[in-house]
Amino acid sequence: MMKQILSILMLIGAFAMNTNAQVKNPVQWSFTAKKITDKQYELQFKATIQPGWHIYTIDHKGDIGVATAVNIAKNPLGDKAGKVKVVGKAVTMKDPSTGEMVKFYENTVTLVQVVNLKAPVKTNFTGTVEYMACDDKMCLPPTEKPFTISL
Repeated sequence: MMKQILSILMLIGAFAMNTNAQVKNPVQWSFTAKKITDKQYELQFKATIQPGWHIYTIDHKGDIGVATAVNIAKNPLGDKAGKVKVVGKAVTMKDPSTGEMVKFYENTVTLVQVVNLKAPVKTNFTGTVEYMACDDKMCLPPTEKPFTISL
């Protein structure tokens, strides 16, 4: 009988710990397309970052952290035109743990990739956005957020 009671208490404790554990997700992404011409679009990747958190810039080269990157899968109906552009301002500061200068985005940032279609057709662009979210105490593991953007 005592073993059964202990087993039940352990299950209740494990359940309580599991329900109290929250997965931190301080960055929300939205993915849209803006039509420029019949055969040209802007793919827009907007990050909304909770206060106190940041993600590293697309050109981050520091010893700590992971640069934000947009990885677009090949599409036989269209190609990327140029490099990803940033709409938003990066913050530059000295990292207190390493002493190196780092650049990151706070609040919101939009990454924009222009794509050219071979013909004015409907298609989807898919891929992932890779980023690392940090606050002043810790960094979360690098995350890949999948996307599908319909044109």
